[in-house]
Amino acid sequence: MRIVFDKNVPVGVRPFLLKHEVRTFVEMQWHPQPGNGELLKASEAAGFDVMVTCDQNIRYQQNLRGRKLALVVLGSNIWPVVRITERR
Repeated sequence: MRIVFDKNVPVGVRPFLLKHEVRTFVEMQWHPQPGNGELLKASEAAGFDVMVTCDQNIRYQQNLRGRKLALVVLGSNIWPVVRITERR
């Protein structure tokens, strides 16, 4: 599975996904300030299956209907919070 991390995702999440191809926003060298719509389109065009983000409002800001890309929204972008949540 091909996964792309939005720029707000803690890099500590990556080791949990070792069996998958994971790329970060920075690794993809995409425009430094894309809108969410542009980021979703670029992720789909690059062939990613999943985008991981911490943007809690993305589902209200973007029309996600008809997208080929799955979206995973983490509850926080603070690694200690995400790490504790993952253990539960």
